[in-house]
Amino acid sequence: MSKVQRMPWWWAAGGCAGLVAVTLVVPLGTAGWVAGLAYLVVSSALLTRGLVGAPRFGPANGITATRSALVGIATALAAASFAHAISTPLFVAIASVALALDAVDGYVARRTGTATELGARFDMEVDAFLLLVLSVYDVRYVGAWVLAIGLMRYAFVVVGWMLPWMGALLPARYWRKVVTAVCGIALIVVAAGILPPVLDLAAVAIALALLVESFGRDVIWLARSELTRRRTRVLSKASTDGKAA
Repeated sequence: MSKVQRMPWWWAAGGCAGLVAVTLVVPLGTAGWVAGLAYLVVSSALLTRGLVGAPRFGPANGITATRSALVGIATALAAASFAHAISTPLFVAIASVALALDAVDGYVARRTGTATELGARFDMEVDAFLLLVLSVYDVRYVGAWVLAIGLMRYAFVVVGWMLPWMGALLPARYWRKVVTAVCGIALIVVAAGILPPVLDLAAVAIALALLVESFGRDVIWLARSELTRRRTRVLSKASTDGKAA
């Protein structure tokens, strides 16, 4: 295994060290350790596979990997919270840092000229899983419907497996990052418990509406692109048949 492909495991080791440090504040229990370790191992394995043939790991990927390690710790805390009380400020702090660093890795990638398709995908998947973890944690405050925020990305992927045209490459759109940030902030605010319940519900509802709009816009773009491709194929076939006649 090349040095580049080993790099994700250093961050996984850092995440494990973070789990050990967290146990000094709150016991994670079996559920917490299993969830945290599972995330760190699976995410590192997938990133290692994606890095096959890559010339370098890059500083931006390093920042995203740091975010991923923090998400692993947040995952452990969220899982542990269903078995016993945890330190909510600690969970909120870790999730907040992971979310805030989302504004850093892309900037670093552009400034250093190291932006890659893999890096963008890695960043997106870390964002998606952080939203899922926050949604799971917030179920106790606003109800199970909040899981729609965390599961929407994965539902989109599943539909893409069933409908190949839904898996086509989408054009870059900054609005997606904005919506992700808004959703993350809303879910963290709910987790912090600093607002009245009615405002928690309103914040999550607004976040979900924005996410539906963002995914809906992508689905419409993909559907129109597929329709255009089909029309092009029909016209091309008709033209070929006409010439053959």
